[in-house]
Amino acid sequence: MKKIVLITCFAIASLLNAESMHYSDSVNVINSEPIYKTIITRTPYQECWDEEVTSSSGGSDSPLGALIGGVAGGILGHQVGGGSGKTAATVGGAIVGSLVGSNLSQKNSGTSTSMQRRCVTKYQEKSGEKLVGYKNIATYKGKTITKYSDSPLNTIHISISVDY
Repeated sequence: MKKIVLITCFAIASLLNAESMHYSDSVNVINSEPIYKTIITRTPYQECWDEEVTSSSGGSDSPLGALIGGVAGGILGHQVGGGSGKTAATVGGAIVGSLVGSNLSQKNSGTSTSMQRRCVTKYQEKSGEKLVGYKNIATYKGKTITKYSDSPLNTIHISISVDY
């Protein structure tokens, strides 16, 4: 039992006497390599052309022309006829007016063409190399040390800790 207590006391005493040492040093850089990154730039531009566009003015399916023609024909037929023929002239005028109005409506519903400007956006790409930094390499006691920086370095500062 005395041995266990003695060993424990000895271990605690040795831990209390443990020390560490810190110091700084500078190491000369043996190689600085530039680091490049590929940059792609996209510039927009427009490609345009004139295009002929055909459009219909509609109205061929509309009964409006026949309706107006029928009313106008009925009024004219009513003015022309007399007695029992007045009714026949009114109906006949309405029928003829409807046919004429429908025909005129279809003739006026043609197509028209116009020039329209069309454009498409395209992109021109350029690639180039951009310097993003330097990889500085040094050796210290047989170990390789690498430090990245914005400019080439002559020395690299290091901190060393020794625990005993």
